[in-house]
Amino acid sequence: MKTPQKRSQNQTLLEKTQEYLRKSGLKARKQLGQHFLVDEDTLAIILETAGLTGRENVIEVGPGPGVLTEELCRRAGRVAAVELDDNLAAVLKRTLASRDNLTVINRDILKISPEDIMEEAKIDPSSGYRVVANLPYYITSPVLRHFLEAEHKPEMVVVMVQKEVAEEIAAAPGRLSMLSIGIQLFGKPEIVHHVPAAFFFPVPKVDSAILKIIPYAGTPVDIPDTEGFFVLVRAGFSVARKQLGNSLANGLRREKEEVKRLLEKAEISAERRAETLSLEEWARLYRVYREEGQA
Repeated sequence: MKTPQKRSQNQTLLEKTQEYLRKSGLKARKQLGQHFLVDEDTLAIILETAGLTGRENVIEVGPGPGVLTEELCRRAGRVAAVELDDNLAAVLKRTLASRDNLTVINRDILKISPEDIMEEAKIDPSSGYRVVANLPYYITSPVLRHFLEAEHKPEMVVVMVQKEVAEEIAAAPGRLSMLSIGIQLFGKPEIVHHVPAAFFFPVPKVDSAILKIIPYAGTPVDIPDTEGFFVLVRAGFSVARKQLGNSLANGLRREKEEVKRLLEKAEISAERRAETLSLEEWARLYRVYREEGQA
Protein backbone atom coordinates (compact mmCIF):
# COMPACT_ATOMS: atom_id res chain seq x y z
CA MET A 1 0.00 0.00 0.00
CA LYS A 2 1.40 3.36 -1.04
CA THR A 3 1.90 6.09 1.52
CA PRO A 4 2.47 9.40 -0.26
CA GLN A 5 3.44 12.46 1.71
CA LYS A 6 0.73 15.04 2.24
CA ARG A 7 1.57 18.32 0.49
CA SER A 8 0.48 21.93 0.70
CA GLN A 9 -1.48 21.40 -2.54
CA ASN A 10 -4.18 19.67 -0.48
CA GLN A 11 -5.44 23.02 0.76
CA THR A 12 -5.45 24.33 -2.81
CA LEU A 13 -7.79 21.56 -3.91
CA LEU A 14 -10.04 22.17 -0.91
CA GLU A 15 -10.23 25.87 -1.73
CA LYS A 16 -10.89 25.07 -5.37
CA THR A 17 -13.81 22.81 -4.41
CA GLN A 18 -15.26 25.35 -1.98
CA GLU A 19 -14.97 28.12 -4.55
CA TYR A 20 -16.60 25.94 -7.21
CA LEU A 21 -19.57 25.22 -4.95
CA ARG A 22 -19.88 28.85 -3.85
CA LYS A 23 -19.77 30.28 -7.37
CA SER A 24 -22.20 27.65 -8.61
CA GLY A 25 -24.59 28.28 -5.73
CA LEU A 26 -24.37 24.62 -4.72
CA LYS A 27 -23.98 22.72 -1.47
CA ALA A 28 -23.02 19.11 -0.81
CA ARG A 29 -26.21 17.11 -0.37
CA LYS A 30 -25.93 14.70 2.55
CA GLN A 31 -28.96 12.71 1.40
CA LEU A 32 -27.02 11.84 -1.77
CA GLY A 33 -23.87 10.96 0.18
CA GLN A 34 -21.87 13.80 -1.38
CA HIS A 35 -18.38 14.08 0.11
CA PHE A 36 -15.85 15.49 -2.35
CA LEU A 37 -12.21 14.38 -2.42
CA VAL A 38 -9.84 17.31 -1.71
CA ASP A 39 -6.49 15.51 -1.47
CA GLU A 40 -4.07 15.65 -4.40
CA ASP A 41 -2.09 12.57 -3.39
CA THR A 42 -5.18 10.39 -3.12
CA LEU A 43 -6.37 11.66 -6.49
CA ALA A 44 -3.02 10.65 -7.98
CA ILE A 45 -3.28 7.14 -6.50
CA ILE A 46 -6.75 6.66 -8.00
CA LEU A 47 -5.49 7.70 -11.43
CA GLU A 48 -2.36 5.56 -11.18
CA THR A 49 -4.41 2.53 -10.12
CA ALA A 50 -6.76 3.00 -13.09
CA GLY A 51 -3.71 2.65 -15.38
CA LEU A 52 -4.91 5.09 -18.04
CA THR A 53 -2.73 5.58 -21.10
CA GLY A 54 -4.89 7.92 -23.17
CA ARG A 55 -6.86 5.28 -25.07
CA GLU A 56 -9.17 3.75 -22.45
CA ASN A 57 -12.87 4.49 -22.03
CA VAL A 58 -14.02 5.43 -18.53
CA ILE A 59 -17.40 5.54 -16.81
CA GLU A 60 -17.38 7.75 -13.71
CA VAL A 61 -20.23 7.56 -11.20
CA GLY A 62 -21.08 10.63 -9.14
CA PRO A 63 -18.51 13.11 -10.54
CA GLY A 64 -19.62 15.92 -8.21
CA PRO A 65 -17.61 19.10 -8.87
CA GLY A 66 -15.52 17.30 -11.48
CA VAL A 67 -12.07 17.22 -9.85
CA LEU A 68 -11.57 13.58 -10.80
CA THR A 69 -13.54 14.03 -14.04
CA GLU A 70 -11.15 16.66 -15.37
CA GLU A 71 -8.13 14.45 -14.71
CA LEU A 72 -9.85 11.47 -16.32
CA CYS A 73 -10.51 13.55 -19.44
CA ARG A 74 -6.80 14.35 -19.64
CA ARG A 75 -5.75 10.71 -19.36
CA ALA A 76 -8.50 8.65 -21.02
CA GLY A 77 -9.92 8.25 -24.51
CA ARG A 78 -13.58 8.92 -23.72
CA VAL A 79 -15.25 9.66 -20.37
CA ALA A 80 -18.92 9.21 -19.45
CA ALA A 81 -19.76 10.93 -16.15
CA VAL A 82 -23.08 9.81 -14.69
CA GLU A 83 -24.46 12.32 -12.16
CA LEU A 84 -27.82 12.04 -10.37
CA ASP A 85 -27.84 15.61 -9.01
CA ASP A 86 -29.47 17.86 -11.64
CA ASN A 87 -27.63 21.00 -10.50
CA LEU A 88 -24.20 19.37 -10.38
CA ALA A 89 -24.73 17.78 -13.79
CA ALA A 90 -25.69 21.14 -15.32
CA VAL A 91 -22.69 22.93 -13.83
CA LEU A 92 -20.35 20.12 -14.85
CA LYS A 93 -21.51 20.36 -18.46
CA ARG A 94 -20.76 24.08 -18.39
CA THR A 95 -17.40 24.06 -16.58
CA LEU A 96 -15.98 21.17 -18.63
CA ALA A 97 -17.57 22.15 -21.93
CA SER A 98 -14.12 22.38 -23.54
CA ARG A 99 -13.50 18.65 -22.96
CA ASP A 100 -14.70 17.13 -26.22
CA ASN A 101 -14.10 13.59 -24.95
CA LEU A 102 -16.57 14.00 -22.05
CA THR A 103 -20.27 13.11 -21.96
CA VAL A 104 -22.21 14.12 -18.83
CA ILE A 105 -25.27 11.93 -18.28
CA ASN A 106 -27.84 13.24 -15.78
CA ARG A 107 -29.34 9.91 -14.70
CA ASP A 108 -29.59 7.49 -11.79
CA ILE A 109 -26.74 5.04 -12.38
CA LEU A 110 -28.92 2.13 -11.22
CA LYS A 111 -31.54 2.95 -13.86
CA ILE A 112 -29.24 3.05 -16.87
CA SER A 113 -27.27 0.06 -18.14
CA PRO A 114 -23.57 0.20 -19.00
CA GLU A 115 -24.59 -0.57 -22.58
CA ASP A 116 -26.86 2.50 -22.72
CA ILE A 117 -24.14 4.66 -21.14
CA MET A 118 -21.67 3.56 -23.78
CA GLU A 119 -24.16 4.24 -26.55
CA GLU A 120 -24.90 7.76 -25.28
CA ALA A 121 -21.19 8.52 -24.84
CA LYS A 122 -20.39 7.08 -28.29
CA ILE A 123 -18.14 4.41 -26.79
CA ASP A 124 -17.58 1.31 -28.91
CA PRO A 125 -18.58 -1.64 -26.64
CA SER A 126 -15.89 -3.81 -28.23
CA SER A 127 -13.18 -1.40 -27.02
CA GLY A 128 -14.04 -2.03 -23.36
CA TYR A 129 -14.30 0.40 -20.47
CA ARG A 130 -13.18 1.01 -16.89
CA VAL A 131 -15.20 2.29 -13.94
CA VAL A 132 -13.48 4.96 -11.84
CA ALA A 133 -15.45 6.72 -9.11
CA ASN A 134 -15.75 8.16 -5.64
CA LEU A 135 -18.95 6.29 -4.80
CA PRO A 136 -21.60 7.60 -2.41
CA TYR A 137 -21.48 5.17 0.52
CA TYR A 138 -25.16 4.29 0.48
CA ILE A 139 -25.11 2.84 -3.06
CA THR A 140 -21.72 1.07 -3.04
CA SER A 141 -23.00 -2.51 -3.20
CA PRO A 142 -25.77 -2.02 -5.79
CA VAL A 143 -23.48 0.02 -8.07
CA LEU A 144 -20.73 -2.60 -7.97
CA ARG A 145 -23.19 -5.40 -8.69
CA HIS A 146 -24.76 -3.26 -11.44
CA PHE A 147 -21.47 -3.29 -13.34
CA LEU A 148 -20.08 -6.69 -12.35
CA GLU A 149 -23.26 -8.50 -13.41
CA ALA A 150 -23.75 -6.49 -16.61
CA GLU A 151 -23.67 -8.07 -20.06
CA HIS A 152 -20.65 -5.91 -20.87
CA LYS A 153 -18.47 -6.02 -17.76
CA PRO A 154 -15.75 -3.42 -17.16
CA GLU A 155 -12.10 -4.34 -17.57
CA MET A 156 -11.39 -2.83 -14.18
CA VAL A 157 -13.21 -1.07 -11.34
CA VAL A 158 -11.39 1.52 -9.20
CA VAL A 159 -13.64 3.09 -6.59
CA MET A 160 -13.44 5.02 -3.35
CA VAL A 161 -15.72 3.43 -0.76
CA GLN A 162 -16.18 3.41 3.00
CA LYS A 163 -13.18 1.71 4.63
CA GLU A 164 -15.25 -0.89 6.49
CA VAL A 165 -17.15 -1.75 3.32
CA ALA A 166 -13.90 -2.19 1.37
CA GLU A 167 -12.58 -4.51 4.09
CA GLU A 168 -15.79 -6.51 4.05
CA ILE A 169 -15.72 -6.85 0.26
CA ALA A 170 -12.09 -8.02 0.25
CA ALA A 171 -12.49 -10.33 3.27
CA ALA A 172 -11.06 -13.86 3.34
CA PRO A 173 -12.93 -17.00 4.53
CA GLY A 174 -13.57 -16.63 8.22
CA ARG A 175 -14.95 -13.12 7.74
CA LEU A 176 -17.07 -13.54 4.60
CA SER A 177 -20.53 -11.99 4.31
CA MET A 178 -23.31 -11.71 1.75
CA LEU A 179 -21.58 -8.59 0.42
CA SER A 180 -18.13 -10.14 0.04
CA ILE A 181 -19.52 -13.28 -1.60
CA GLY A 182 -21.72 -11.16 -3.87
CA ILE A 183 -18.68 -9.26 -5.16
CA GLN A 184 -16.07 -12.04 -5.11
CA LEU A 185 -18.27 -14.26 -7.25
CA PHE A 186 -17.81 -11.77 -10.09
CA GLY A 187 -14.39 -10.20 -9.53
CA LYS A 188 -11.18 -10.16 -7.51
CA PRO A 189 -11.09 -7.24 -5.03
CA GLU A 190 -7.98 -5.56 -3.63
CA ILE A 191 -7.65 -2.67 -1.18
CA VAL A 192 -5.12 -0.28 -2.69
CA HIS A 193 -5.00 2.54 -0.15
CA HIS A 194 -6.71 3.83 3.00
CA VAL A 195 -7.98 7.42 2.94
CA PRO A 196 -8.68 9.47 6.11
CA ALA A 197 -12.02 11.25 6.47
CA ALA A 198 -10.15 14.58 6.66
CA PHE A 199 -9.32 14.27 2.95
CA PHE A 200 -12.95 15.01 1.98
CA PHE A 201 -15.24 18.02 2.01
CA PRO A 202 -17.53 18.04 3.84
CA VAL A 203 -15.72 15.68 6.23
CA PRO A 204 -17.62 12.38 6.61
CA LYS A 205 -17.84 10.45 9.87
CA VAL A 206 -15.89 7.47 8.51
CA ASP A 207 -12.60 6.81 6.72
CA SER A 208 -12.50 5.52 3.15
CA ALA A 209 -10.43 3.18 1.01
CA ILE A 210 -9.54 2.87 -2.66
CA LEU A 211 -10.79 -0.49 -3.89
CA LYS A 212 -9.69 -2.15 -7.11
CA ILE A 213 -11.71 -5.00 -8.65
CA ILE A 214 -10.73 -7.05 -11.69
CA PRO A 215 -13.91 -8.73 -13.01
CA TYR A 216 -13.86 -12.38 -14.03
CA ALA A 217 -14.92 -13.40 -17.52
CA GLY A 218 -17.18 -16.00 -15.93
CA THR A 219 -17.32 -17.07 -12.30
CA PRO A 220 -14.37 -18.54 -10.35
CA VAL A 221 -16.49 -21.47 -9.11
CA ASP A 222 -18.83 -23.89 -10.86
CA ILE A 223 -22.45 -22.99 -10.11
CA PRO A 224 -25.47 -23.81 -12.31
CA ASP A 225 -27.11 -20.39 -11.79
CA THR A 226 -26.35 -17.33 -9.68
CA GLU A 227 -29.92 -16.57 -8.62
CA GLY A 228 -30.42 -19.94 -6.94
CA PHE A 229 -26.90 -19.78 -5.50
CA PHE A 230 -27.66 -16.52 -3.70
CA VAL A 231 -30.93 -17.91 -2.33
CA LEU A 232 -28.89 -20.60 -0.60
CA VAL A 233 -26.16 -18.23 0.61
CA ARG A 234 -28.74 -15.75 1.92
CA ALA A 235 -30.35 -18.58 3.90
CA GLY A 236 -26.96 -19.45 5.37
CA PHE A 237 -26.57 -15.90 6.66
CA SER A 238 -30.21 -15.60 7.77
CA VAL A 239 -29.39 -15.91 11.47
CA ALA A 240 -26.22 -14.12 12.59
CA ARG A 241 -23.46 -16.18 14.21
CA LYS A 242 -25.49 -19.39 14.31
CA GLN A 243 -24.21 -22.78 13.26
CA LEU A 244 -24.76 -23.48 9.58
CA GLY A 245 -27.12 -26.39 10.21
CA ASN A 246 -29.45 -24.15 12.20
CA SER A 247 -29.24 -21.07 9.96
CA LEU A 248 -29.86 -23.04 6.75
CA ALA A 249 -32.79 -24.91 8.30
CA ASN A 250 -34.25 -21.57 9.34
CA GLY A 251 -33.53 -19.76 6.06
CA LEU A 252 -34.64 -22.59 3.76
CA ARG A 253 -37.51 -23.71 6.01
CA ARG A 254 -36.24 -27.29 5.98
CA GLU A 255 -35.93 -29.88 8.71
CA LYS A 256 -32.58 -29.82 10.49
CA GLU A 257 -31.89 -33.48 9.71
CA GLU A 258 -32.48 -32.84 6.01
CA VAL A 259 -30.06 -29.89 6.08
CA LYS A 260 -27.45 -31.86 8.00
CA ARG A 261 -27.63 -34.61 5.38
CA LEU A 262 -27.01 -32.06 2.59
CA LEU A 263 -24.08 -30.57 4.47
CA GLU A 264 -22.61 -34.00 5.13
CA LYS A 265 -22.84 -34.87 1.43
CA ALA A 266 -21.05 -31.60 0.62
CA GLU A 267 -18.39 -32.51 3.23
CA ILE A 268 -19.15 -29.43 5.34
CA SER A 269 -19.67 -29.60 9.10
CA ALA A 270 -23.11 -28.48 10.27
CA GLU A 271 -21.39 -26.83 13.25
CA ARG A 272 -19.52 -24.31 11.12
CA ARG A 273 -20.76 -20.77 10.66
CA ALA A 274 -21.64 -19.20 7.32
CA GLU A 275 -18.79 -16.68 7.37
CA THR A 276 -16.17 -19.47 7.55
CA LEU A 277 -17.11 -21.13 4.25
CA SER A 278 -15.03 -20.37 1.18
CA LEU A 279 -16.61 -19.51 -2.16
CA GLU A 280 -15.78 -23.00 -3.43
CA GLU A 281 -17.49 -24.61 -0.39
CA TRP A 282 -20.63 -22.56 -0.99
CA ALA A 283 -20.57 -23.63 -4.65
CA ARG A 284 -20.14 -27.28 -3.69
CA LEU A 285 -23.03 -27.06 -1.24
CA TYR A 286 -25.23 -25.45 -3.88
CA ARG A 287 -24.45 -28.18 -6.40
CA VAL A 288 -25.47 -30.80 -3.85
CA TYR A 289 -28.60 -28.79 -3.01
CA ARG A 290 -29.63 -28.75 -6.68
CA GLU A 291 -28.78 -32.41 -7.24
CA GLU A 292 -31.11 -33.26 -4.37
CA GLY A 293 -33.88 -31.34 -6.13
CA GLN A 294 -34.08 -28.70 -3.44
CA ALA A 295 -33.42 -25.63 -5.60
